Amino acid sequence: MPSSPSKPRIKPSIYTTPMEVEVGSNTSAHKIGFSPWWSGLSSLVERMKEMAVGLSKKVKKIVKDDPRRVAHCFKVGLALTIVSIFYYVTPLYEGLGVSTMWAVLTVVVVMEYTVGGTLSKGLNRAFATLLAGSLGVGAHQIAVLCGDKGEPILLGLFVFTIAAGATFSRFIPEIKARYDYGVTIFILTFSLVAVSSYRVEELIQMAHQRVSTIAIGVATCLGTTVFVFPVWAGEDLHKQVANNLDKLATFLEGLEAECFGEKARCENLESKSFFQVYKSVLNSKPSEDSLFNFAKWEPGHGQFGFRHPWKQYQKLGALSRQCASAMDTLSSYITTFPKSQATATDVELRLQIRAACAEMSSESAKALRELSSAIRTMTAPASANRHVAASLEAAANLRSALSEDVALSEIVHLAMISSLLAEWCCARPESPVRSRSWRGSRASSKPNRPAGPPLNRWTLGKNRLKWLLMLRLRTNKRSYIV
Repeated sequence: MPSSPSKPRIKPSIYTTPMEVEVGSNTSAHKIGFSPWWSGLSSLVERMKEMAVGLSKKVKKIVKDDPRRVAHCFKVGLALTIVSIFYYVTPLYEGLGVSTMWAVLTVVVVMEYTVGGTLSKGLNRAFATLLAGSLGVGAHQIAVLCGDKGEPILLGLFVFTIAAGATFSRFIPEIKARYDYGVTIFILTFSLVAVSSYRVEELIQMAHQRVSTIAIGVATCLGTTVFVFPVWAGEDLHKQVANNLDKLATFLEGLEAECFGEKARCENLESKSFFQVYKSVLNSKPSEDSLFNFAKWEPGHGQFGFRHPWKQYQKLGALSRQCASAMDTLSSYITTFPKSQATATDVELRLQIRAACAEMSSESAKALRELSSAIRTMTAPASANRHVAASLEAAANLRSALSEDVALSEIVHLAMISSLLAEWCCARPESPVRSRSWRGSRASSKPNRPAGPPLNRWTLGKNRLKWLLMLRLRTNKRSYIV
């Protein structure tokens, strides 16, 4: 067999040294080992750069959304610095001892973003510590009478009984809402004082130092929170309720423009901003409840005096969420119904329904805007009644048109939407505005004029709220389609 041609061998030049030959043979190996190391390092640097950019954007967004958060951070640092003086100054430290650290701990756990939150935690902690410390000293004095053998048994019995009873009280809704933190501190303080009294000789001095340092920490927190750029929970609740009404009005205005206008095509609504704005109202209950609980602790400030009707804000929030729920049902039907079934042969009836729906949406949105402005300024709404009447009239005309013996099978899509809007505008469920809390006082009905104390101003819009905010969507899809 003929031998296969062998590859030509390259002879090294007479000028090539053995060292150059060895280095040349290892060049590719150096490149192979160097490339992954460099690419890994560069990718790590890129990821760190992306993380830094993302973090900076988040920080910028947080500061832009609410600049008061930056002020709160400085207030926490200021409070900790002030309370640390009691530890650094020798005369103050000698009077309080190691218990001074409880003042620092109190500032850390009590300081909250709002004045109401700080007052709630601070007063709960102060009074719970005072009461638990007094009971702990009393339990020790009673247990001492039983002798050395009976003292630990009686102390254990006291700890078991009081801790079990206090823990059970946390399941009571009223106590859970306002005093849960105080009950926890009460259990902790009583247990520490009662148990340590068996070994500590100067129990009264220890309890006095503990109460004093906690009082110093609470006072520092309250002074810093109230007098240095205060953030009032009641004011935030007031603005949030008004903003929720504006969001509902925005949805109705967008619905009028995109679905019921002359050139409206009712397409790609999911990408529109107005079509998603009501969803934040649906999820507003936790923040509203938190602000409501904190607002009740706050003293009178600004236009919010003592005995301000914070409970009515909760009712308004609940009614706004009912409206948002109805809007969610309406938007779901609009987006999920096959557009191929939306053709109509009766053009005149179709135009009549679209015009009525546009008028209902427009007038309801104007009324909601008016109510939102009235809540912000605490004045009587000037033209809300007129917008409500126009919306109800359009809904009544639409109902009469849909109840006629006409063939609506060709316009089932538009007829269903109009029926849902009519239900939204004309529903009359039982209204909390008829309760005694709303009828407790009489207010002036003159437009754009402040009416008495804040408690009376809230009765101004009850007739408008009866028609607009107490709306309930009946989900049985009872429409006027034949």
